[in-house]
Order: sequence, then structure tokens, then C-alpha cells
Amino acid sequence: MDTVIGIDIGTQSTKALVVDRDGRILAQHSHGYRVDTPRPLWAEQWPQVWWEAVQTCIRACLAASDVDPDSVRALCVSSLYGGSGIPVDADIRPVYPCLIWMDRRAEAQVQWVREHIDLGRLQAVTGNAVDSYYGFTKMMWLRDECPAVWARTRYLLPPNSYVNYLLSGEIAIDHCSAGNIGGIYDLQAREWSAEMIDALGLDGDRLPAGLVDSGARVGDLLPAQADSLGLPGGIPIVAGGVDAAMATLAAGATEPGNHVAMIGTSMCWGVINQRVDADQGLISMPHVLNSARDLYTFGGALTAGASVSWFVDTVCGGDTRDANDDGNVFDHLESTARELAPGADGLLFLPYLMGERSPVWDAHASGGFFGVSLYHGRHHLYRAVLEGVALALRHNMEAGTRQGVTLDPGLIVVGGAARSDLWMQIIADVTRMPVHTYQENVEAALGAALLAGQCTGLLDPDAPLRHGTLLKRAEPTDEASRQYDELFELYRQLYPTLRPVMHRLNAIRSA
Repeated sequence: MDTVIGIDIGTQSTKALVVDRDGRILAQHSHGYRVDTPRPLWAEQWPQVWWEAVQTCIRACLAASDVDPDSVRALCVSSLYGGSGIPVDADIRPVYPCLIWMDRRAEAQVQWVREHIDLGRLQAVTGNAVDSYYGFTKMMWLRDECPAVWARTRYLLPPNSYVNYLLSGEIAIDHCSAGNIGGIYDLQAREWSAEMIDALGLDGDRLPAGLVDSGARVGDLLPAQADSLGLPGGIPIVAGGVDAAMATLAAGATEPGNHVAMIGTSMCWGVINQRVDADQGLISMPHVLNSARDLYTFGGALTAGASVSWFVDTVCGGDTRDANDDGNVFDHLESTARELAPGADGLLFLPYLMGERSPVWDAHASGGFFGVSLYHGRHHLYRAVLEGVALALRHNMEAGTRQGVTLDPGLIVVGGAARSDLWMQIIADVTRMPVHTYQENVEAALGAALLAGQCTGLLDPDAPLRHGTLLKRAEPTDEASRQYDELFELYRQLYPTLRPVMHRLNAIRSA
């Protein structure tokens, strides 16, 4: 039985799985690690951590009883958005950690771009705006703040491109990862923008010349790696792409209008489309499927599931059991919060616990509860957190529709949030859309496996997916949706009203 391997290098763990020609997952394994945060707003990782996790996960999958290592026909790697990319020298050895998507250190570079670059032209060429989220500002930070590192840097490689090099000896970057860098990628021409590279004072020679589709064969597995991992030698190594787009593909998004919300530590809502309006504050890049035609446009909250974890750790004292209940604290909070009406008795929560991405784009935005009184208890606050993330989701979805995209009438949700029936109902009511989830665990590693299968002719990602069971989890209710419409208008007013206070508080903290 022929199989393929899909790998996803995530922010907190790497996962690999083996899939057969029927789309069945035969084995899977994950390996965790941590993000390095040496200073406030910094977030970086050394690629050796990722490479060791990839090897561990592959070997564990091949050791499963249902897997024949000789049956593997291809391998594809999905990865977190690597921001700056990994600075590597001429021998492709890392010379500095990768500044990942969470990193916000490049604020001075963002200000320089706003003062010296025609932002309308930047948006017209790249389909994206300027923020310290984007990789091109992080590259500028490396150039400005680490000149010795910059001088030694031969290439800046996304995480999946680096791992693909270790596996195949070939250097290439997929269009999805390149487009996500923003600033230096021409979204219409599907190539690096010499115009913007020159304007920003960056060096095009540090960018891999080989731009390929996410489903393209980068090279073949090296004999030494085949022996080390226990895989057949010479199997195709497929380019892969950014994890959010990969997870969207895994959830069945293959045509314009298909849209998926991936809600884990952060939230990414993405839609497949064919046009861009960067003024709406969303992020666009070529999709991992049909990348010459389709775009993946997404918006996201930096702290979605992270807001829930922060609330439980902080307000519940990190105790996973509730003092007044024999069950898990999450179960207790869910059951009591479910009894509350929309709005949690007059509460709103801004989930900006690490600044915010789209459509706000403010590294100095901060979160908070609004409307708190002595009447409110933990279950009120918990429901307000779930609602705040759902309102942030709607904020991004409305930005997408303002681009002229017609969304499919149902929303698919994947990720850890899908375990909560209450959260799924809140999302349905806030967005006024039926919410669907998969019975199985649908993640970016499966999207990578689908591309590996496409490369070998084993699987057809454009065909109706056979890997999972789609379930309708929640239908919007008219009365709740009307209440959330009113709350959403208040939610949208909070940030512009409080922005001066947020920035002043950030200045006091920094001082």
C-alpha cells in the first residue's frame, strides 16, 4: 500500500503523519518545544530544534505497526510563518535564530517604512501593508541591528525551505511562504519585487532564486538522510508552505469562497480568492493549491486560545480543577457560562494580549475587560473571553467581504477551539453562519500529506476530500445574533476610542 508523509513544523510542536491513498491516517506523532523570548516582544527559535523534532516524528511514525517504511512515496513539509526566515551562511548553517511570526521587535523599521516608502505603491505591488509581523521588516531589523550577522548571511530561508534543504540538498522557496514575507514579493507577477527590495534597502541575492509551487518537487531524499530516517532513497521532497494555508487545504478549502477559521493559540481565518484589497488590513499570499491562480487571504488574532489559557492560568490560579466542583475547571466554566445570555451580563473583552494583527495592526494594542462590576464572576469573564475572540473573528471576516469576496454560507472551524460546544455556538451566533467541524483532527500536517499525495498521483486535493467527517456543530439563532450585532458595534468602537490610552500605558511600561 503506497503512503505519503505530511509534516507540520508548528510554533510549539512538530507533527508528522502517514496517509494512504484513501486519505486514511495510519500513524501520527508530535514532539513539543518552546519559543525563546529573551526580551519583551521578541520571539525566536533555533532551527536545530525544528530539525530534531522532524526526525523524531518521522522515525516514530515509521515505527508504527500499520506503516511499512518502504511504502512511503513522498514527503512534504508545512511550517509556521518564519517571519525573517533563518539566516544561514554559505554552507547553509544557521548564524542567528529565526525571528518568527510572533516577534514584534522591528517597530523602528516599521516607522522608517511609513516615513520613507510610498505605502500605496507597497500595497499595490505586494498586496500587503507594513507591520512588524511581516518578514521584510524583521529582515530590515537584522540588517540594522545585527550587521555582523547580516554580513555572514547567504540566504534567508523559511523553516520548511531549510528542512527541505537538509532532506534534499536543494534550495527553493514556495510562493506561499514568499508572499507571506510581504514587502518584497510581487503578488501579481508571482516573483520577487526588485523595485521594493531596492526601495527598502534589502539584498535580493539573500533570497532564493528558486520560487516554486507548494506542490512542486524540490528534490529527492538524499541517501544519507534515507538511511538515517529509515525511508526509501530518492523519494520526492515536496515544497510545502505556510501552516495556516495548509490547514485550510486540509479542511477542504480548494475553491474561491471556501473559508476556514483555524483557532488554536492564535486565530487565522482565511478565504480562497483571486483579488486583493490591501486597504482592508488582511494578509494575502498565493494559496498552497493552484497557486498561480488562487490567493489565500487571511486575518487573525494573535491571542485566541492563548487568551483562554491566560484567563484560566491567571484568574483560576493555574488550577485545572475547580474548588467548587469535582470536574475539570474548563468543564465547570463551560457549564456555568452556557447559562448566561449573549454579552455575559454586560461584559466585553478585547483579546489584544500581545498587540494585535489584522485588521487593527497595532503592536501596542492591549486587551481588557469592559463593563466589569462586583456582580460578575469567573463564568462571566470566561464567556466574555470566548465572545471576544468570536468578535475578532467577525471583524476579520467583514474585512474579507469588503474586499468583494463572496463567502460560502457555512464556516469550517478547526483547531483546539472546536472541542468547545459553547464556543462553536457563540461563533455561529456572532458570524450568523452555520459552523462545521471535523470529527477527525484536521491540521496542517494533513494538508502537507495531501500535497505529497498530489505530487505522486496518490491523492487529488481538488477532489472531494475523503479523509474526514464534516459535522454541523451549531446553527445561528436570530435572537442571539441580534444581540451580538449590537455588541459587535460596541466592540469595534473600543479600540479606536482606547488607542491613545493603550499607547500611553505602553510608553509608561517601556520607560
